[in-house]
Amino acid sequence: MRLNLRESLLYLVTRLLARGDRRARTMADYQPENVQRILLVSSTALGDTVLSTAAMVAVREHFPAAHITALIHRDYVPLFEPTDFLDGIIAYYGGYSHFFSTFLALRRIHPDIALILHGNEPQATPLAYLAGARFIFKLPNTSRFAFLLSNQAPRLSWLDMGHGMMQRLKVAQLVGARIEGARMHLPIPNPTREIVTRWLAEHDVMAADIVIGLQAGASSRGRMWPVAHFVALAKMLLAVHPAYRFVITGAPHERLRCEEIARGIGAGAIVAAGALSIEMLPALVHRCAVLVTGDTGTLHVAVAVGTPTVSLFAVSGPDVSGPAYDLERHIVIHHPAPAGVRSKTDNDRWMAQIPSDEVAAAVTQQLSQFAQQATACPERSSGGSS
Repeated sequence: MRLNLRESLLYLVTRLLARGDRRARTMADYQPENVQRILLVSSTALGDTVLSTAAMVAVREHFPAAHITALIHRDYVPLFEPTDFLDGIIAYYGGYSHFFSTFLALRRIHPDIALILHGNEPQATPLAYLAGARFIFKLPNTSRFAFLLSNQAPRLSWLDMGHGMMQRLKVAQLVGARIEGARMHLPIPNPTREIVTRWLAEHDVMAADIVIGLQAGASSRGRMWPVAHFVALAKMLLAVHPAYRFVITGAPHERLRCEEIARGIGAGAIVAAGALSIEMLPALVHRCAVLVTGDTGTLHVAVAVGTPTVSLFAVSGPDVSGPAYDLERHIVIHHPAPAGVRSKTDNDRWMAQIPSDEVAAAVTQQLSQFAQQATACPERSSGGSS
C-alpha cells in the first residue's frame, strides 16, 4: 500500500510538472548537435548493465565531446569505474531508497537528454525527468510514465525488442547512434588482472593450468543448475583430465552454495564467491578456458571478455538473454520448461532436467577448441589480453 501511495504521488507530481512544462520535448524537436550532457540509466542487475555497455559505447561514439553520466546500481559501480566511455557514475540504491539524494545528484548534472537503457520503474523515468532532461528516450514505451518520454509513438512492447542487448541498442538508435556491429565492453585493468593471478596462485592455480568456471548462483533458483549436477559434471571431466581446476563463482550471499559444490568436487575446486570483489570478475572469467552458467550476469561478462561458455536455459529463453554475439564461441543447452512457468520461479526442477553428461560433452567440445586456440595463441591460456 505504501509503495502504491508513493507511485501515485510520483505520478501526480510528474503529471503536474509535465503539464506546465513549456519546453518542446518531442522527437521532432530533438537536435543532436545541441547535446552536451547525457544521462544513461542502467540501474538493474549485473547482466542487464553489462548488456547496456554496447549501447553506452554507441552513444559515446555518436557524442564524442559530450559529458556522459550513468546511473548504475550501487553494487556494480566499481565494475564500470575504469571505463573510458563514461565520464561519471551515480549510484542507484534500488526502489525509493535514497530517492531524494539520487534526484539531487542527477539534478546537478542537468542532462540535455536521458536514455533509459534498462531501469526499474516507476522510478527510472520520473528520475530522468526530475533531473531536468528535456528529451527522454526509452523502449519499451508502454508504462504509465510514457507521457514523459520523447518517443511516445509508435508504442512498442517487450515482444518487439528481441534480444536484451538489441533492446538497449534500439534506445541508442533513437538519438542517432550507429548500432551496427555493436559489442559489449568491460575493461580488464592490469592491476585487477594481477590480483586475480596472485589469488589463483595462492590456491595453487598456475598459468599453465586449465581453469573451468562454474557459475553457481543466479537471480532465482529456477535459473540455477542443481549443486549435485555441478559436482557430477566436474567428476566426469576430472575422470578424463585429473589436472583440471574449477573456480566456482557467485555473489557473496551464494558462498555457502558455492562451498557445497567445491566440497563435492574435492581438491581441484576453489570458491571465488565472497573472496574477490565485483571488479575482479572480468579478469577472473577471462582466465577461464570455459564458463558453465545458467541465465546470469556472469554469462554476459564472459561474452563481453571473450570467454567461451556453455549456458543452460530452462525457464528463460536464450533468444532474449543468451549470448548476444560470437555465437560460434558459445554453446547453449536449452530444455524449455512447460508454457506458463515463470522465469523467476524458485523451483529448480526444470534446470534439473538438463543432464550432467550433456553438459560435459559440451564443455569437452569447448575445451578442445580452447586447446587449439592456446596452441596458436599461448597468451589466451595464461589470461592474456582480451
